Amino acid sequence: MANQLDLEEQEQLDQLKHFWKSYGNAITWALILVLGAFASWNFYQYWQRNQATQAAAMYDEVERVVTSADTAKIDRAFADMKDRFASTTYAHQAGLLVAKYYYSVGNAQAAKSALGWVVDKSSDPGYQAIAKLRLAGLLMDSKAFDEALQQLSGSFPASFEALVADRKGDILLLQGKKKDAIAEYEKAFKNFDQRTEYRRLVEVKLNSLGVDPLAGSHVAALTNAGAGTAVIAPTSEGTK
Repeated sequence: MANQLDLEEQEQLDQLKHFWKSYGNAITWALILVLGAFASWNFYQYWQRNQATQAAAMYDEVERVVTSADTAKIDRAFADMKDRFASTTYAHQAGLLVAKYYYSVGNAQAAKSALGWVVDKSSDPGYQAIAKLRLAGLLMDSKAFDEALQQLSGSFPASFEALVADRKGDILLLQGKKKDAIAEYEKAFKNFDQRTEYRRLVEVKLNSLGVDPLAGSHVAALTNAGAGTAVIAPTSEGTK
């Protein structure tokens, strides 16, 4: 009986040796790949958390120097943010903050540069949409109308469609394209929530162009040379 068990064990051992000889290397490499992928994933998660923590601290620094209004320090802090944390949402928030500061002190070129960086680098549709709207406003102010409209081309998140249409209407009106401007204002009026105050401003713009969006019909426009047409002047302030 003992000999029979010894023979069975030897046979099982031989089978195991044969199996390992045939598939051992493949199993070993598979385990290495699985364990390596697991380790890499853990390291990536750690790196992401570490990046986010450092980026948040850097954003606080940008916010601090913007408050101090020290242009040299603002430039250095924002440059560091772009170099080290360009892919983070904190960097994109910093870009919008820096652009707002530069616009407030009359440095439109620096504001455009900061907004252009956010447009190019942000993977977040919301931040990108805000940057495009603000950049289009600055380009409109400098009469670069075609460039402004180019910023507003392509797709936007649904929540921004009304603002984009309104901004397009402003630009087209300044280009003398009244019919196209009306079409964009009507689109904006339709897409804005009825409870939104901005919708009332769009209604006033349409009324000044001889359109009653509530009635869905055109009203008589002033043609008298002395009276003229009261047009609400478009500005870039709406989304700043």
